[in-house]
Amino acid sequence: MVFLSKYKIKIILIIIIATVTIFISYPSKPKLKLDINRQYLVSNVIDGDTFEIKSDNKILKIRMMGVDTPETVDPRKTVQCFGKEASDKTKELLLNKNINIEIDKSQSVYDKYGRILAYVKREDGLFINRYLVENGYAHEYTYKIPYKYQKEFKKLEKDAREGKLGLWGSLCSEK
Repeated sequence: MVFLSKYKIKIILIIIIATVTIFISYPSKPKLKLDINRQYLVSNVIDGDTFEIKSDNKILKIRMMGVDTPETVDPRKTVQCFGKEASDKTKELLLNKNINIEIDKSQSVYDKYGRILAYVKREDGLFINRYLVENGYAHEYTYKIPYKYQKEFKKLEKDAREGKLGLWGSLCSEK
């Protein structure tokens, strides 16, 4: 009987230690240190909907909210039609430019890859997320729940499709 009790205590202790170890070692997402009133310099464009900024000597990845451009860098996928054009346009619009970030309070701050989800306005006021959808460089993209500009972006995508702009044009429809 005593042996059984000692055995149970050892098992419980092992479970507690394992749980605490996992909890302590599990990487937490960094606290968001973005000032929505501050401008940030875009230091790198990864693809058509993802780029990097520097904040407090840290590189932060930003994923534009409400848009999805054709893939160019995902190793699991081939480069999609109009992906290079979308990526090149985002580089043209953002690389080495000052931007303001807007976080949507109805959404998570981070996506499943740890990137910050945001709306992006260039220092001259150009709303980049809107521009990409409106000109056919991106699809409207809703992850789980409606977001602030969802209706507007859906209409802009519809108009871009009807106008055969960008990825909705003949370049991609022929394939």
